[in-house]
Amino acid sequence: MHETEIQVRFCETDLLGHVNNNNFFIYMEDARIRFFNDLKLVDEDWNFILASTKCDFLKQVYYGQHLVIKSGVVKIGNASFHLEQDMYEKTTGELVAKGISVIVQFDFEEQVSQPMSAEMKKQLEAYQLAAN
Repeated sequence: MHETEIQVRFCETDLLGHVNNNNFFIYMEDARIRFFNDLKLVDEDWNFILASTKCDFLKQVYYGQHLVIKSGVVKIGNASFHLEQDMYEKTTGELVAKGISVIVQFDFEEQVSQPMSAEMKKQLEAYQLAAN
C-alpha cells in the first residue's frame, strides 16, 4: 500500500475540538495526489477527475495527532480505478476513517473519459489490494 502521513492542524478542528468531517476529504485528496505523483501517473497535464468519493468516520481525531493514510487500488477498469484509503492514528494504529474514491482518466478537450494505457494499469496493479 502507498502511505502518506498527515499532521492535524489546529485550523482543521471545529467547536467540538475534533477534526471537522470536511477535512478527511482533504486528507484523502492530499494522499491521492501524492499517490499519483509517486506512481508518475500525471505530469504537467493533469488527466484525472474524481467521479465519486465516500468516507466513513470511525473515531474522533484531534489537533496535533498524526494520521497515516494507506492507499490501495481495489478495482481497475478501462478508464477508471477505485482507490481505497484507510486512515490510521499513527501512535495507536487505530483505524479512524475509511474512504473510497472512483478516479477517471479524462480528456478535457473532448470532455469524455479516456482509456488508461497498459503502462498506467501496470503501475496501478502494483498497488492492487487482494479481493475481500
